[in-house]
Amino acid sequence: MQTKITIVGIASFCTYMCTYLFNLSMENMEQYLAVIAVLWLDGIFGIWAGIKREGFKTYKALKITRSTFVWLAILTVILMVEKGFTGTAWLSEVVIVPFMILQLISALKNASMAGLIKVEELNKILDRIDKHKGFRN
Repeated sequence: MQTKITIVGIASFCTYMCTYLFNLSMENMEQYLAVIAVLWLDGIFGIWAGIKREGFKTYKALKITRSTFVWLAILTVILMVEKGFTGTAWLSEVVIVPFMILQLISALKNASMAGLIKVEELNKILDRIDKHKGFRN
């Protein structure tokens, strides 16, 4: 009898957690998809550039998957904090947006190293990001 209660309790807890995480991810689907898209864009361009530079490296390609799961876990925790505490609705934007900007810049650099974007075009884009430093000659 005790075993049945334990199994039902564990199954109920797992069902609750899975339902909670499912609802959380569906309510914030755009944020999850944005993180995945930016990471994979950078990763694919990085693999492409790496193949041109040094050949395909499996362990470097697998870093895309690892970093995707890490950033999805970070986003999930942040969204749970936002949902659990009033007044913290700004938290995901403050943490995730700077990361996404850096990853997009990395994707541009990787695309340039892969030969998909000309270096001059990349420099124009980067010069427009921080205009206070001036333009290159």
